[in-house]
Amino acid sequence: MPKQADAVELTVGTRTVRLSSPDRVYFPAHGWTKLDVAHYYLAVGDGILRALRERPTMLHRFPDGLAGPKVHQKRLPKGAPDWMETVELHFPRYGLTADELCPTELAQIIWAVQMSTVEFHPWNVRRADVDRPDEWRIDLDPGPEASFDAVRRTASVVRDLLAELGVTGYPKTSGGNGLHVYVRIVPEWGFADVRRAAWAFAREVERRRPDDVTTAWWRSERNPRHVFVDYNQNARDHTIAAAYSLRGVPDGTVSTPIAWDEVDAVDPRAFTLATVPARFAELGDLHGTIDDEAFRLDTLLEWAARDERDDPEGEAARALHAGDEPHAGSGPTKTRQQPRRFRDDPDKEPHEGA
Repeated sequence: MPKQADAVELTVGTRTVRLSSPDRVYFPAHGWTKLDVAHYYLAVGDGILRALRERPTMLHRFPDGLAGPKVHQKRLPKGAPDWMETVELHFPRYGLTADELCPTELAQIIWAVQMSTVEFHPWNVRRADVDRPDEWRIDLDPGPEASFDAVRRTASVVRDLLAELGVTGYPKTSGGNGLHVYVRIVPEWGFADVRRAAWAFAREVERRRPDDVTTAWWRSERNPRHVFVDYNQNARDHTIAAAYSLRGVPDGTVSTPIAWDEVDAVDPRAFTLATVPARFAELGDLHGTIDDEAFRLDTLLEWAARDERDDPEGEAARALHAGDEPHAGSGPTKTRQQPRRFRDDPDKEPHEGA
């Protein structure tokens, strides 16, 4: 086996970031290395920093590349330079706190790559107020037998409904089989109310496309050919891969911002570590205006109150309140408790976006 290079130094803004073992292979199927991962994030720097800026960010680390285990890292890794920034988060379910990475410059993201980070999963809050989200996330999560065409049809309904509400949504691929749509919101409501608003929106999408969409809380109750509009991604401590984040899968796909008119023809598998830098150089950041306007949730909260009032003891109430604060569950099985290893260790992340 050839000897690996000891280290390289990367100039990132005014910082110098030392990258050890740059030749370590992270994506064996393509031979992409740790240095390739760093160069990827440098190439999309403006985009990934916009997605993470001042947001608590969980790291998905692969110390031995994808051939080894994945580490869900909430706390900032040890040995961080003094220019790394964090924010303290409280995890009510565990009764613990953690100082989580809170990027404000690209060098901090590249240092996380030095610490073997492949994926970046930010919260939907900023550090100025970690209890009031400024981002509403619409997660279109296809069931195991659902086609991507079903996701496209659902996305069309989402786009139309947002337009009726006078709201601008920014779509992106998930890096997997789904689509995400992000909306900037006024940071006036807590997680529970943002989740209620997302639930009300999801139910309206389901009403308009019942042959493709489900909002059933329990996975066992969902039609496997349907798309789950996962309102629970707006609960406390739920994170989704950021725009421009690589995914820890063999082909190195990327959660990639797209234009609405791309949805009908997009192939999410085409967006990878190898292809997205050129796309970014050509198109720029398609989420570049996402911070220009923040929207209110009043109408959606009125819809939520209506649905609760009309069906106080039925499916609506059961789904909405199944994951109430302090820590909403992801609803994978008919149990309200997570496995003990997750209850005891907040660095283990049971709730990941697709």
